[in-house]
Amino acid sequence: MENTENNNDIKVTPNDEEFENVKLNTWESIKKFLFELFDIRTDSDRDATIEAVKKDIPFKGHTAWILIFSIFVASIGLNVSSTAVVIGAMLISPLMGPIVGIGLSVAINDVDTLKRSLINLGVMVFLSVLTAFLYFKLSPLTEETPELIARTYPTILDVMIAIFGGLGLIVAKTKSGTIASVIFGVAIATALMPPLCTVGYGLAIGNASYAGGALYLFSINAVFIALSTFIVSKILQFPLVRYVNSKRRRRTAQIASLIAIAVMVPSVWLFIKLLDQQVFENKTKEFVNTVIKYDGAEVVKFTQDYKSRDIDVYLIGRPVPQNKIDEWLAKLDKTDKLEETHLRIYQGADQSGEMAAKLSGEIKAGILEDLYVKNEQLIQDKDEKISFLENQIALIKVQNVPFKELSEELKINYEGVETFSYSNKITTNFKKTDTLPVINIRWKNDVSSKERNADLKKIEQWLKFKLKLDTLQVSEYP
Repeated sequence: MENTENNNDIKVTPNDEEFENVKLNTWESIKKFLFELFDIRTDSDRDATIEAVKKDIPFKGHTAWILIFSIFVASIGLNVSSTAVVIGAMLISPLMGPIVGIGLSVAINDVDTLKRSLINLGVMVFLSVLTAFLYFKLSPLTEETPELIARTYPTILDVMIAIFGGLGLIVAKTKSGTIASVIFGVAIATALMPPLCTVGYGLAIGNASYAGGALYLFSINAVFIALSTFIVSKILQFPLVRYVNSKRRRRTAQIASLIAIAVMVPSVWLFIKLLDQQVFENKTKEFVNTVIKYDGAEVVKFTQDYKSRDIDVYLIGRPVPQNKIDEWLAKLDKTDKLEETHLRIYQGADQSGEMAAKLSGEIKAGILEDLYVKNEQLIQDKDEKISFLENQIALIKVQNVPFKELSEELKINYEGVETFSYSNKITTNFKKTDTLPVINIRWKNDVSSKERNADLKKIEQWLKFKLKLDTLQVSEYP
């Protein structure tokens, strides 16, 4: 009896060992899936990649002419501010080859390829700047366009585009069967050509800051593309170039390591610096938009200078008292990333010194320009509405013409009229549609032409007055 009771108390539970095996197999499956999803080593052809990169380095013959023509196309696109034309020029530009060659040669300790890449890149840059300089020097169109201005100074976004674009480029090149669409996309995204065209533009108009800023932007793009190539090549363990001489091998490895460090350290510092600048600018905009508020006063413009840590805010309207400005300054000191920043408030009521000069200069010009553009648009919209309403009113008037009454009065006053008819003539110049009332008179045969002409004028004046119309056409049947 006791054994039976004990058997009834036994509960069936899952096998712990079997459950652990299931968990282990599931985790292994997930790891395997993730590894296969992100693995780029398996489908990479290292030897073919090295050969393809080396083929893109030389710069002569067809490549030289392609570069010249693409620079002309890009310069024209920047000159007329056409994004589509600039993109087309970037697609045919061969600038990317030597830059990728520099990153790969440093990664595999190939000094000969590094020398060829540097020389070809230098020649390409010189020829590109020279071509752009000649175009802008000879072109009568030298106006600053948004496309040109956008290439005069790098931002943190340019650095990030160069980094991820360079990574995408070298990963696409290492795949067995290169993905051409990715290479074209990177050529567009990293935008190597427009900065070089802008360098030529800056030199042509004598603006050193434009030329220097654009060259700085190109250098950043080139450095980070080469750096991305170096990193991916190391991750994929590209085979190092072997030298028979052991001393030369060690020296080459040391040179390659020094070049890599020389590129990476300033690049990291530059990235941090540009990131800090971008954060400063974003924080400044946020502070001005959320904190600088006072009833009756309006912010017309504000500027920020990252180097001097100055924020200048220009106000018009009701004067802001000093205690309110002190409150803004206190909040500025407590704002993250804006510590030790100098806030200067310029008010329209202050007509002395710098404020008067600012208001009489660019600030006033900017305000007037905005007002002019907005007023022109408002006037144009109102003119269109007025024209539409006038047409509708005229249409209503001619649709409600008391024809029977008019014909009876006309018969009493002008016995020489044989028939009287009325119709609407609709005309358009494809911008505006008008409805014109048309009156046709047929005279009796015994009425002279002199009487007809005199009576026609009287009839026209009478009908305009009667119908309250500005425009009316009165004619006689032939």
